[in-house]
Amino acid sequence: MTSREAYIVLNQIEGIGPVRVRALCDALGSPEAVLSASAAHLATVRGIGPKVAENIVTQRGTLDAAREEEAAAQVGARLVTPLDEEYPAPLKNIYDPPLCLYVRGTLCAKDEQALAVVGTRQASSYGMSQAEHLAFQASQAGFTIVSGLARGIDSTAHRAALKAGGRTLAVLGGALDKLYPPENRELAEEIAANGALISEFPLGRTPDRTTFPYRNRIVSGLCKGVLVVEAGLNSGAMNTAELAMEQGRSVMAVPGRVDMEGSRGPHRLIQNGARLVTSLADLLKEFEFLFPPDEQARLSRRQDVRQRLTLTDAEEAVVRALWAEPELDVDVLIRKTSLSPAQMMTLTMQLEMKRVIRRLPGRRLALMDEIRQWDMEPAEPTL
Repeated sequence: MTSREAYIVLNQIEGIGPVRVRALCDALGSPEAVLSASAAHLATVRGIGPKVAENIVTQRGTLDAAREEEAAAQVGARLVTPLDEEYPAPLKNIYDPPLCLYVRGTLCAKDEQALAVVGTRQASSYGMSQAEHLAFQASQAGFTIVSGLARGIDSTAHRAALKAGGRTLAVLGGALDKLYPPENRELAEEIAANGALISEFPLGRTPDRTTFPYRNRIVSGLCKGVLVVEAGLNSGAMNTAELAMEQGRSVMAVPGRVDMEGSRGPHRLIQNGARLVTSLADLLKEFEFLFPPDEQARLSRRQDVRQRLTLTDAEEAVVRALWAEPELDVDVLIRKTSLSPAQMMTLTMQLEMKRVIRRLPGRRLALMDEIRQWDMEPAEPTL
């Protein structure tokens, strides 16, 4: 058995993890030696003991690396160990790097310049808008966007990166063949085609409340920094931020309304020294070692929210009606603009494509947050 095969088998053994495996390899000399040593010998290693040693011996005889690789290939994935060139370099430097990654899609050197965007599953329209806006701009600036494929902020961040034509990595809280949440299957396919789906869990492992904290250390470990957009104090996103700090990664947060539960996590991080982020410029300042001042200026100019966008008279009427309100029902908007329902349907589709407005639940519309930062003179026909 090779060391690579041994890592694949050790990753499948329940009851041990990367830290114990590292201790065993250090004591016995190699991962394959762990799989051939007696229970008595294994038990002498610090932190193992007779019970864990017996568990290793019992399970290792039922596992086969080649069989697991064949099963992974059937779901379009491959196995990547620390001995493989493709294994992400940033993960090798964390305290407990995964023994094996199940990867569907591609990993490349560019992904070392990655930003995690994480947050609550019960995101507000404000949180979703901020996650979309910042992930989109960060992707255009050259970051690979990393998140956890969960509902809410995670899914929004992945979609924004795809919309920007960039790369995105989704780290799963269960096996690749147990995708969760199931409604994100189509999104997962897009991510695999424009980045990668990643899991350290053997095939067949169903996600549960114990698997997600393990997932979070990989999300943060892959990245230069973690941006938190709406999160409760005891949430998975806050756990990811804490892990990022332990791993020496940057931690940033988007401020929110003081009366919202989802603002408590980001505000706590900001109080404790995390960078407050409201724009791409804030993100670039956090990574001055990647973006020299002249490059920051160039990217900021390209993403300047005051750039000119020509609108038709009818489109401008819709924008002006929305300018005074956080959001409006379509029927109210029709009355305010004196446009017909057919005209409104066409105009809203056009404005969505121009990223000027966004749809909300219940037939409601709102301006994109970046549009509200534009200078709008009453007499001008353009924004």
